[in-house]
Amino acid sequence: MSIPEQAEGKRYSPSAFGDDLRRFVSLTYTLASTDFKLTYFNSILGYFWSLMRPLLFFGVLYFVFTDIFHVGTDVPNYSVELLLGIILWTFFLQATTGSVQAMLSREGLLRKMRFPRLVVPLAITLTALFQLTTNLIPIFVLALIRGIAPTWSWLELIPVVVLLAILAAGIGMLLSVLYIRARDIQPIWDVLSQLLFYASPIIYPVYYYNHHTLNYYGPHCVFNSLSDTVLNTVTGKVCATSSVPVGNNLHLHFIGHFLMTNPIAALIAQARHALVGGGEGVNPSAAFALGGWEFALIPLGIILAVFALGVVVFHHEAPRISENL
Repeated sequence: MSIPEQAEGKRYSPSAFGDDLRRFVSLTYTLASTDFKLTYFNSILGYFWSLMRPLLFFGVLYFVFTDIFHVGTDVPNYSVELLLGIILWTFFLQATTGSVQAMLSREGLLRKMRFPRLVVPLAITLTALFQLTTNLIPIFVLALIRGIAPTWSWLELIPVVVLLAILAAGIGMLLSVLYIRARDIQPIWDVLSQLLFYASPIIYPVYYYNHHTLNYYGPHCVFNSLSDTVLNTVTGKVCATSSVPVGNNLHLHFIGHFLMTNPIAALIAQARHALVGGGEGVNPSAAFALGGWEFALIPLGIILAVFALGVVVFHHEAPRISENL
């Protein structure tokens, strides 16, 4: 092959972004909207099917953890918190798991057409985002039924969802190209996602990150090493304990702070704080639970780093995706 032919082949090899931003955005939206419409094509119930899985999952978890394990029974509006966590997690799982085999499912299209390869995993995330916007409706309805009045803090859900979508897109890009190299990525991600689910405060409040034997005490309560009791410095009496933080009396130990650096945990905590409120003790913001705004930069940095890594790895693998399929 001559040098001009090699240069031409290199120039027109498939890339991640292409050379036209408007075409890139248009293709991503078209592919996502088409997939979203096909999901309910010839379906009688249509949109309600997208609600069935998270709502049924919510019903089972709410019954098991409140009636059997008594988790969240002392938390106001626990049902709203649980449903919000499940809906956000469902979006994240749908976007990431759907991206694992995204390139393989589009193999015919990838081999026949020249278009920006990054469109495929991003369209998966955008499709999941379409479903999330509709799935948020029952959360707002349940919040109103439970007597939670709408406030301006509800608008904080917008940046929370955007950051969660950025994280899901970054992981989705990594999974989609790594699966082409190693088909073990599917079961590995299944296991990792389960670990991530239970490590995040989805089915339990944030303050459960403290040791399970830790109790919360009211103000003026200090531990007395001589009597091995917690005494009130004003009354001199033994302080009464509570399983729920009193006011802002929430202090996570080292492991709790470490677990809160998980971006999923931080985003869900912030979403609950914005929607439900209830004070920093019961529904702390991500910054409060982490110990300050400066520590809130840790999960934010992880989100941006994962997205940047996904872009770099996908851009590197894009020209060879069709060959490796």
